Amino acid sequence: MSIKSKCINFFKIVFPSTLLELGIFIFFLSIYGILGSYIALNYRIIFDSRIPWDAYFSFDNKAIVMTGGSFERHPLSYYFFNWIREAILLFTNGKMDVNFRLILAWLSNFVISLSLVQVYKYLKNIIRLPVFVSLLIIFFFSLFSTNILLSFTPETYTYTLFLLVLFNYYTAIKLKKDGKIAGSALALAGVTIGGLTVTNIVKVFIPIIFEKGLFKSWKKFGNATLRVLISLSIFILLYLNRIDFKYQNILSKSGEQYEKFSNVNSTPIWDMIYSYFFGGNILFPSFFIREKHNMKGFYYKAIFMEVYSTPFSYIFIGLVLSFVLWSYFKNFKNKLVQILMLSFLVDIAIHCVFRFGLHTSYIYGGHYVFVYPLFLGWLFYAYKNSPKILSFLAASIGVFTVFLMLNNYHRMIDFFEFLNLYYI
Repeated sequence: MSIKSKCINFFKIVFPSTLLELGIFIFFLSIYGILGSYIALNYRIIFDSRIPWDAYFSFDNKAIVMTGGSFERHPLSYYFFNWIREAILLFTNGKMDVNFRLILAWLSNFVISLSLVQVYKYLKNIIRLPVFVSLLIIFFFSLFSTNILLSFTPETYTYTLFLLVLFNYYTAIKLKKDGKIAGSALALAGVTIGGLTVTNIVKVFIPIIFEKGLFKSWKKFGNATLRVLISLSIFILLYLNRIDFKYQNILSKSGEQYEKFSNVNSTPIWDMIYSYFFGGNILFPSFFIREKHNMKGFYYKAIFMEVYSTPFSYIFIGLVLSFVLWSYFKNFKNKLVQILMLSFLVDIAIHCVFRFGLHTSYIYGGHYVFVYPLFLGWLFYAYKNSPKILSFLAASIGVFTVFLMLNNYHRMIDFFEFLNLYYI
């Protein structure tokens, strides 16, 4: 295949390639754009030079934009956000003002809208669902609290969500044709996905396990091993270069971070897992406000999520999870479904088993929340010849969507009340 053909295929995969996909992109770009623009133009919360972290829901906007975050968790994000920051400053005459916030919000909006297009591409081109079902699932997914918040939040999670959905779509295309994942794609995914959050690099190598005939041919196994080793070597060299090859800092800092983010016992563990990890990324709970300071004498108000307080919220999340499990077991022999579940299990292990950041795990949705609509898509696929069950599934997703929309709209009103009180 020529370089020109590869470039064309690349752009067709990454960006909208049909009129309907373009329409989906423009629709969400407009809706999220209105929300993000209003917040950026009227409030300081997207970027305030005095507030490095935790202004809303534990996002570290300023710290991420200025430094890329801690090197042990976000090893290469410094370079990524340095490029973004410097590029924006060219348009704002070096000022970090309202225009700076506006461009940050629109970049996030652009990436999240593209992520929704990627999910639609997967539903339509990989699972081959009807347009109506694909649009229903996409609209449901667009109302998730993760997408709403990340659509105006300059954070690593915003860009990670897009990259993970894109990589899953790309690997699904390859594996569906019994092809192998290119070494260059693995290296690029490792640097970008793993570079933004180091633990996500594991997800880059999961699809390789499902390449056809991998464990039946030493040649194929050796080729796959070589691709993984090359990708890891590139990532490790860039990582070490970022810290001037002082690799001892990785272990010491990682230990400090684990102790800091895994020893919070103010809420029952089961409730944090249910309300924060599984639920908070989809359905907003109620909020509470706490006073924080920037360690330089400036105090500010920060908003966080509480655990669910009504049985309806628990029931809703339980039903969504039951549909996910239903889809998984119904499609158990499908390698693309196994890839999604293994990817999901990485995050379950990190946050639920090892409890890293469990008390604020609602912010980590960018790492895994995309599996929900894809599992729902595979559930529809499994019953493509059962009209009654398809009708039940469509009606259920419709009811889920209405409940989710009403709840999250109500909670966003609470969020704006917080903004009006403390961030004008």
